[in-house]
Amino acid sequence: MASTTAALARKSVPKKAGLALWMERVLEECDRASVDLAADPVHDLRVALRRCRSLADGLLALDPAPDWKQMKKAGKRLFGSLGELRDVQVMEEWVQRLGNPDDPVATALMQFLRNREIQHKLEAGKALQEFDRKQWRRWGAVLPRRAIRLRPGSVLFKHLALEHWTNAYDLHRRALRNRSQVAFHSLRIGLKRFRYIVENFLPEQHMAWKDDLKHLQDLLGEAHDLDVLWATALQVNAFPDEESRSGWHTRVIEERAHRIKQYRDKMLGGASLWQVWRAGLPQGKEIESIALRRLKQWASFLDPEFQHSQHVSRLALQLYDALPKPARSPGSPVEDGRAILQVAALLHGVGHATKEKKPEKATFRLVQRLKPPLGWSAANLRLAGAVARYHRGALPRAGQKALLGLNLAQRQSVLHLSGLLRLADAFDADRGGQIGRIEISQNNGFIVIAAQGYSPRDRVAEEIAGARHLVELVYRRPVMVKSLPIPKPARRSSPRARN
Repeated sequence: MASTTAALARKSVPKKAGLALWMERVLEECDRASVDLAADPVHDLRVALRRCRSLADGLLALDPAPDWKQMKKAGKRLFGSLGELRDVQVMEEWVQRLGNPDDPVATALMQFLRNREIQHKLEAGKALQEFDRKQWRRWGAVLPRRAIRLRPGSVLFKHLALEHWTNAYDLHRRALRNRSQVAFHSLRIGLKRFRYIVENFLPEQHMAWKDDLKHLQDLLGEAHDLDVLWATALQVNAFPDEESRSGWHTRVIEERAHRIKQYRDKMLGGASLWQVWRAGLPQGKEIESIALRRLKQWASFLDPEFQHSQHVSRLALQLYDALPKPARSPGSPVEDGRAILQVAALLHGVGHATKEKKPEKATFRLVQRLKPPLGWSAANLRLAGAVARYHRGALPRAGQKALLGLNLAQRQSVLHLSGLLRLADAFDADRGGQIGRIEISQNNGFIVIAAQGYSPRDRVAEEIAGARHLVELVYRRPVMVKSLPIPKPARRSSPRARN
């Protein structure tokens, strides 16, 4: 009976998966590797660390919590020390494969590599001892709960995978153009990062693509291993004569060329794997719409009043669509004003996460450090950050940090959009969503804004009175705000009246 109860208890405990599984696996593999730092345990520990760090990379693009960076940094030194040891162990395997016990070159290389392995084991052992396992366990309890908020397989991760695909494909074209060792090494890293996003966050695509992705990464990885082996052999002067040098060079080049040829066979032409992968990722205008969703997701993790920011975004767009575009000085106009205003409104509250006295300045700094998602330019995100900076507080003036480097048309656009954002933010000053619909007309030189839910006796009216000043400066006309009556539902006629 007792054994049955224990079995049922074990079944009731959910199995760990995803980040929680790999965080725990790191600690288990640390114990295994610390015994003698043999090749297989070192490899398994690096795999576990790599999975945790690559998961953090993907999640950090959507969730700006500092714990992700701290977790990555904690594993970086250990991962690096193990990497140097692993590189030596892999080279030993290649020497055994390409040489033979009587080969003086193989003997010289193995002696050099074994001496280096001893040194790297000492360094890796020290890194293992210094690895803070208690802190790692704390992250293992906290970070998986944050990861649950982001659903694997979502379009956000497909968009992130497309970013990595784009980067890797550029590296592919560069490598085929100049054929250098450095270019193929960069391609290997780019392809590896694309593989990790697919592996960690796109289960459906991973099932279809995993074999090809692993095979291609192995091909490029082995080509890199051969490059490193040859450079090491030259460095230690392992060749007793020109004949042995030529023989080894021929073998290394043949092995490398064979792997590059296999890569080219799969990755060139209209039916290449590049095109297969691209077809499974976002297309056309969908890319820009998902980029906006990524920015919203990022803001939602930081902004304690994100529902307010979403409502302000809707109000700001109503103002933008209903008001005429202000007169501008000659020059190239900013074409994406509506999109810039929308993003500025969605992001304008993220500075509150810093607890600084002037959150609007903190917002600008956070947006400046944010990498633009695919489909959004750095220039437009820069403008959105400047607009968000001026949603309250000081008015935009020449010489201020947020305006440095902007041309006249861009500064005018910031002035215009900031005015609309200030007014929209004031309409929801009580955070109640009371004002929803806005109608705009022009009467006797006034801009008249009729707002449903507005009352001149509310505290919100005071906020609106101050916020409209910048709009009046931009349009050079006074702004009057009044109440928009809620339409009464149509009365249903009685059956008797219809008869």
